[in-house]
Amino acid sequence: MQTKLRTYEIVPNTNISFPIGTILTVEKLYDVLDFSSVFSKHKKHGIDINELLKALVSYKLTDNFSIKKAHEWINRDEVLDIFNLKEFSERTLYRVLETLGNNREMIISDIQDRLFSRYDFEHTNINMDWTSVVLHGDKAPLGKYGYSRDHRPDKKQITIGISELADPINLPIGITVEKGNLNDQTHFKKTYHQVNKRLKKGSLVVFDKGANSIENTSLIRADEMQYITAKKLNKSDDKIIADFDEYCPEIVDPGNGIYGIKITKPNSVNYLYFSEKLQKEQLGSKGRKVLRQIHEAKELQEIIDRKKKIPKRFRINNVLIDVSYSFQTKLIELSEDEAIKLLEDKLVTGREGFFCLKSSKNLTLKQALRTYRKKDSVEKIFHSLKNEIEIKPLRVWTDDSIYGAIIIGFIAQLFISLMRYEFAELRHTSTKFIKKSISNLTVTVDSWKRKSKKYIYANFDGINMLILGHKWKIS
Repeated sequence: MQTKLRTYEIVPNTNISFPIGTILTVEKLYDVLDFSSVFSKHKKHGIDINELLKALVSYKLTDNFSIKKAHEWINRDEVLDIFNLKEFSERTLYRVLETLGNNREMIISDIQDRLFSRYDFEHTNINMDWTSVVLHGDKAPLGKYGYSRDHRPDKKQITIGISELADPINLPIGITVEKGNLNDQTHFKKTYHQVNKRLKKGSLVVFDKGANSIENTSLIRADEMQYITAKKLNKSDDKIIADFDEYCPEIVDPGNGIYGIKITKPNSVNYLYFSEKLQKEQLGSKGRKVLRQIHEAKELQEIIDRKKKIPKRFRINNVLIDVSYSFQTKLIELSEDEAIKLLEDKLVTGREGFFCLKSSKNLTLKQALRTYRKKDSVEKIFHSLKNEIEIKPLRVWTDDSIYGAIIIGFIAQLFISLMRYEFAELRHTSTKFIKKSISNLTVTVDSWKRKSKKYIYANFDGINMLILGHKWKIS
């Protein structure tokens, strides 16, 4: 007697399923922003560039592995039908990227035109920031060794700058790509000049201390804009820090124990803050560093005493450099307590817990800190681009192809940000969950033993229905 169901017998068929939600979303936003007029001018013959771009952005928001995989993903009969495309070669997609890269400045400018003509944004304050992205290969001239935010100093990289309309808009409106060894102070000019003509007089430009320089702040003031940035602490600040309590600091953030004072100068205002929480973290970090250095010194002294070979990590490891070593630690003449005191005197500066903001605008201490803290929204865009839109790792082709690949990622991120801007319900929803929801909506093309194809849609949810059910007004 049968007591349980047998396993279903699977019969192979020719049906295929693919994410239709992503494709429909991209097509909607592409039409809403009239992107066809942005790109059609750059390729007038052959395969329609707009359909290829819709397919590439849809793939970027779905699987997103490589151009080769994108070519395979698009070149399926059912997907080709949706985009009204005929089968094409992999090289066609590389040519599209090169076309985008070659015309990048005009394309970004035209995208800005569409955004600012469609939306009457409540302000034009912007956040700006810069990061690096690793390249795999060494043929592209853009690739240079530099300070790696991806913690891959062994790889060449490029640097990317983003301009974002600040809270509550949080839309990326500009992207610049430069060589991997360019510092933020120099890259600032390119990123700023890409968007400055779109900003209203008096707009606030927020950026971090890596790009802060007299030349850059002068550029902003010459355009009759305002700025707020962080500044590095210097010796003149040390004098104020030493007498900080005498300035009767104001409580700014009771939760984190943040106090502050304003120092007004002829053309700017410095906002000097002390954070109890930050001080605790910094002193803890330096304490751990003291213990590491004591441990290393003890280990080295023991090796010297036993007359053993010095380990590689204490030596210059280069066959072209000939060095005679003579090591002697200070532990011979110091007790452990004296060694710890020496290290603490070297590492602890008295600046622990202090940080300083600088602005051309006279704000309250709370306003300045709140405005600067909100700059982290552009850092979230970088996280989204790298880890969810997945613009990295970049496989090296020509420079124009690299520019083109970054523009595809930028459009994908812009579409995600627009969804958050349009729908209050998605305001705090991560890129990961928005992507997952729209790609979950699938269509199965059932053509097995049928004269005509049957389309079966599945996996509707609140997010994809919200986006696809919305009556977008096409300008």
